[in-house]
Amino acid sequence: MSTMTRPVTEPEARTSPDATPRTRPRGWTVLLWLVVAFLFVNLAALVLSVVVDSFGTRWFGTWLPESFTTHWYADAWHEFALSHVLLVTLEVALAVVVVSVLIGVPASYVLARRSFPGKRVLMLLFVLPILVPPITYGIPLATLLYRWHLAGSMTGVILANLVPAVPFVILTMTPFIEQIDPKIEAAARMCGAPTRVVFTRILTPLLVPGILAACILVLVRTVGMFELTFLTAGPSSTTLVVSLYNAVFAAGIRANQSVDAMATIYTASMMVLLIVALRFVNPTQLVTRVREEPTE
Repeated sequence: MSTMTRPVTEPEARTSPDATPRTRPRGWTVLLWLVVAFLFVNLAALVLSVVVDSFGTRWFGTWLPESFTTHWYADAWHEFALSHVLLVTLEVALAVVVVSVLIGVPASYVLARRSFPGKRVLMLLFVLPILVPPITYGIPLATLLYRWHLAGSMTGVILANLVPAVPFVILTMTPFIEQIDPKIEAAARMCGAPTRVVFTRILTPLLVPGILAACILVLVRTVGMFELTFLTAGPSSTTLVVSLYNAVFAAGIRANQSVDAMATIYTASMMVLLIVALRFVNPTQLVTRVREEPTE
């Protein structure tokens, strides 16, 4: 007995459960994009007003200043000693980057290759200095550094910034190390390579992208770190962000244009660091852990 197949008509094809319905944009999606656009426009307008004011002579009740000049940048450079401040900022940032990488890379290797009791708790402790606001542990840390006579110096600022920097390197480098096949290390050890040679000549070249990513991200974070640096810095160890805060809230009368010029220099430096970081760092590498499944 043969069965006849009835062709599917057009209305039935449209109502077929396998057909993918076309979704129209909902009202809340449009509202969300409008809110995001509104926030970005206000942020851009705020930054633009600071930049324009840093070049203006007088600006009262008009859309643009009466005239433009660049002497506010020269005044801010000499008044706030920006050459010394930028040098201190660079020294602190580079020192934090080097020390945090020297400590964080071996620690991340142990966490990526070894399993031991309390590993999850230890990883949670590494996450806390990044998630918790720095001011919560910055005050006890500054009290401890002042008790040891380390606060107010470059050493105290570097030690304070290492507290969130080392866990940041560990959390950044652990996925990179997990992506490397352990068979490469086993093959090198079978050929007689000691641990030092395996780490320096085999793992380090493979970890260069991860180390570069960690260095750039720690550099950006250290330059922008205000709370820990403010609590532990002294007259000779003030970074750019702390110097900007002092220029705004310190006693005395200062031209707004000079402060805006200093803020523009800080914003430009942070933008350059962020552009460099996004050029060399893929953000998905920080959260993606590629594990090779065994093949039969």
